Amino acid sequence: MFDLLKKIISSRPAEEKAAAGRVDETCLAAGVLLLETAHIDEECTAEEMAHVVDTLRSAFSLAPEYVEELLALARAEREKALDLWQFTNRMNQQYSLQEKMALMEAVWRIIFADGRLEAHEDYFAHKLANLLRLNHQQLIEAKLQARARLAG
Repeated sequence: MFDLLKKIISSRPAEEKAAAGRVDETCLAAGVLLLETAHIDEECTAEEMAHVVDTLRSAFSLAPEYVEELLALARAEREKALDLWQFTNRMNQQYSLQEKMALMEAVWRIIFADGRLEAHEDYFAHKLANLLRLNHQQLIEAKLQARARLAG
C-alpha cells in the first residue's frame, strides 16, 4: 500500500516533494477519515464523494489522478482498520490546530451534503472531534463554518 503512495509522491513535481514525508501519512489518514464520514450513514452520495475529492485536492494540492489513487489506498486502509485511532493519532502528531479545524469543517460539510443531520452522524462528528483533541467549542465552530460555506 505505502509503496503505491510513495510512487505517487515521487512522481510529483520537486516543490511538492519537499513535504512528502508529511503528505503521505496525513493524506492517507485524512482520506480514510473523510471516507469514513461519507459512509457513516451506510450511504455515500455523489455530493458527499464530491466533497471528499474536493477536500483532498485542495488541502493537499493534488492533481485529480493523484486524488483517485489516494482514495483507492484510503478505501483499502479503511476496510482493514479496526478503529480510527491510528488515523487521528497521525493527525494529532502532524496537524496544527488550524489544520485539524479545517479537517473537522470538511467532515461537517460531508455530513451536511445530503441536506440532513442524522443522530449517528452527529455522534460520529463528536467522537472524531474528541479523537482529534478538539473541544466542544471548536467542534461547534467547525460545524457553523461548514453550514455557512454550504449556504453561501
